Amino acid sequence: MAQAQESGSDGRDESEADRLDRNYGELLQELRVAETGVQILFAFMLSIAFQQRFQTLDDLQRTIYVITLLFCTLSIALLVAPVAFHRLTFRQGLKDELVKITNRLALAGTSFLLLAVLSGVLLIFDYVVGRGFAAVVTTVLAVLFISLWVVLPLSRRREESHSGG
Repeated sequence: MAQAQESGSDGRDESEADRLDRNYGELLQELRVAETGVQILFAFMLSIAFQQRFQTLDDLQRTIYVITLLFCTLSIALLVAPVAFHRLTFRQGLKDELVKITNRLALAGTSFLLLAVLSGVLLIFDYVVGRGFAAVVTTVLAVLFISLWVVLPLSRRREESHSGG
């Protein structure tokens, strides 16, 4: 039985099932990029604890290290969760829920990835060049990341919705 084709607001002629499949495929591609980044950062963070110079970290640096490792771990959990959800709900007619939940998990995982990157930068700069400079660099990077990852897309979305597109 053929599914009815619809023309969505984006001008595509596709069925609801095709739209959900496309959206899920796009989400998975985005997750692959984020997962690679967080896995590399996580591996780096794990290796730091086994270096001789790790013992020279002060209490604040150790705290930042633990927090960074926690942020990496949470990011991995959130970014990989869609795979487990998909496997456990495969062929159960839950594709719409899968896409919605995957989107939320991806946003949450990316948020923890941002926190992990920033706290990792804070740790390394604090250790290498000092606390004051580390705070400045981390703040500037936080503004840059938030501008690129949040402000830019939301402003474009707002402009697009106001222009009627």
